[in-house]
Amino acid sequence: MQHRTLGDSLDVSAIGIGCMPMIRDGNINYGAADDDESTRTIHAAIDMGITFFDTAEMYGPFANETLVGAAIKGKRDGLVIATKFAMKWNGDQMAGLDGSPANARRACEGSLQRLGIDTIDLFYQHRVDPNVPIEETVGGMADLVREGKVRHIGLSEAGPETLRRAAAVHPIAALQTEYSIWERDVEAEILPICREHGIGFVPYSPLGRGFLAGGIRSLADLPATDWRRNDPRYSDENLPKNLVIVDAVAAIAAKHGASNAQVALAWLLAQGDDIVPIPGVKRRTTMADSAGAPDVVLTDDDLAAIDAAAPNGATAGPRYAPAGLARVKI
Repeated sequence: MQHRTLGDSLDVSAIGIGCMPMIRDGNINYGAADDDESTRTIHAAIDMGITFFDTAEMYGPFANETLVGAAIKGKRDGLVIATKFAMKWNGDQMAGLDGSPANARRACEGSLQRLGIDTIDLFYQHRVDPNVPIEETVGGMADLVREGKVRHIGLSEAGPETLRRAAAVHPIAALQTEYSIWERDVEAEILPICREHGIGFVPYSPLGRGFLAGGIRSLADLPATDWRRNDPRYSDENLPKNLVIVDAVAAIAAKHGASNAQVALAWLLAQGDDIVPIPGVKRRTTMADSAGAPDVVLTDDDLAAIDAAAPNGATAGPRYAPAGLARVKI
């Protein structure tokens, strides 16, 4: 497995693993998951040389971290474990954003316990709290670094000015934000700011929540409880229009003897050596397929064909419903 560096020194495998879909009966459902298979998937990924695993207290909530912690027990050495905080909680019910240092500390200590580790390698603010200055939030996270509870700090879905202000307080190792062939908005301003400040970039949903992999041709392909049924890009109106993108990816995949997912991930890897995608997986088969993406080398013609089929802004539908959009690029 190839490796890349986030920020100035965080060494990770070129493909990470998004653990969010792994928990059974979680609060964000991407089809049925099985805890035993999810655990085997993490073990198989480690055996294949993947070192970078992403979770969050929000996933489950809390149960995803517990699953990941149990899976990595006895296998911790050499792994980079990332988790996130953002919410205040009333039991297991979200009670709004809280970017305060006190909430960062609460979340960090809970995550350490659930993960069964002494230090979080990469600790993200999952969503920026507009009511707490980013300097205050990052200052509190930096205290956790100084105490040895966190190695590196990250942000998720932060806006341009927030990134600049955060980087002035403490080095930011990574920004995690949605980025894929069908979601390219970060290219205009956010990616250049990350590079200006030496911030690595971690695309989540690099396969368009599975759409770019090619197995979903209509809403009928999704279980009734699947979260993607609320995704505007999967609507009856927008999904057929977006199949044009999938078909362009499939043509390139056929040319390389690769899967759609491998091409979509290889495209992201080709956008810069500071980019490390984290496809969400819950089965060994899809994990192993994604792990092969660094071996797919796209040509200039391939990249041009993808640009023609999926230029920035061409995807039908917004990436979130209004409530979700209100929490990004703050």
